[in-house]
Amino acid sequence: MGTTGNRPAAQVPAEDNERVGQGRSAIKGILSRLRLTFTSGLTGAAVAALVVGVILERVPVFLSGGGVLLLFVLIGFVAGRLSPGPAEPPVTRTALARIEDLRATSGESADVPVEFRLTVAPEPEDGRSAYRVNVDQSVNLVDIPAYRPRGIAVVEYRPDEPWDVRIVTRPTPEWSRRAEAAEIDSAPEFTLIEKPGLSEGSWCVLVLVTFLAGAALVMLLFRGELFTSGGEAGSSSKQPSVTTSASASVSRTFTTSTTVPGHSSSLLVLGRMRETVTELAERAGTSDVIAITIQERRMEIRGDSARPPGETLHVQMLTYELFPALVREARTSLGVRSPKSWRIDVTPDSSTGPRIRVTVTGDEGTAHLDADATARVLERRPVGEEERG
Repeated sequence: MGTTGNRPAAQVPAEDNERVGQGRSAIKGILSRLRLTFTSGLTGAAVAALVVGVILERVPVFLSGGGVLLLFVLIGFVAGRLSPGPAEPPVTRTALARIEDLRATSGESADVPVEFRLTVAPEPEDGRSAYRVNVDQSVNLVDIPAYRPRGIAVVEYRPDEPWDVRIVTRPTPEWSRRAEAAEIDSAPEFTLIEKPGLSEGSWCVLVLVTFLAGAALVMLLFRGELFTSGGEAGSSSKQPSVTTSASASVSRTFTTSTTVPGHSSSLLVLGRMRETVTELAERAGTSDVIAITIQERRMEIRGDSARPPGETLHVQMLTYELFPALVREARTSLGVRSPKSWRIDVTPDSSTGPRIRVTVTGDEGTAHLDADATARVLERRPVGEEERG
């Protein structure tokens, strides 16, 4: 039996119908993923509303975010209870296939993942010409020698989704005899059929981006209150110690610092940095400074009224909420296995905007990373490079 991949004219309507079915299947998959993406965006907005409601002490915002999340939970619960029974198994066809190539990807267990490149030759009554397809399937280690290039295997495929092909490892005696006696020609490369649509990884990235976009939208709606209410949200029970020094001449310079009391307190707590720097700016009488230094429980700002605006930075314009992530990255990715202390130095840069440097110190030495105003890492200096520098 020879199969070349050329299709007779009588097969054209059947394959056209299959293409219509494949298109409908792809559209259904895209719509399903778009619903998931839309739901992800709403979830991100709801989570951000919860956080904003807590920071600003806005009960309606908090209840709105919590209500949306609760609604999603109820919908998921009801959908699970009302879900229909198992769907009918898809219609499959049995056919012979020529093994063009195969490659085992690993061999750590009895079942070895193998990548097959096949030419599938459907039966004449199936109304389809031969085509190529790539298949990933696990094969028992004992059965690996039975599959070789240019060999014939028995497969099952779905007419509506011809890319869904599975090699039958234990075919019936009749199909085994047919496979032994069959000769199948290789189908042309242009007949290769792949699963349509975006890959699963692309959809996962899209869902994540939509989640973050929903959260960012809510943060933008309340950005004014978030960036100006830090000093008013402090607890009356926390009274930091403040030291201020100033020299009065032609220009005024100042250094104002505060220490957060208690060993369990940390400036890495969400909202604590913005709250503290707002209080320091109020005590200094200005929000324009030339440097900010942040440690575990201490913050310091320095200013000089003689500096032009391009050489200063406004304390409320920094993304303090992203600083903890920079500290975590510096402590885990710069070769300091046992970090003992960290420090954030923020200085103005007339060309690129505020410059953020996170320095980590441990037994191995000192390392740092630099980031811009959006907390995007610009440069990493691990321990060894720091010493050479």
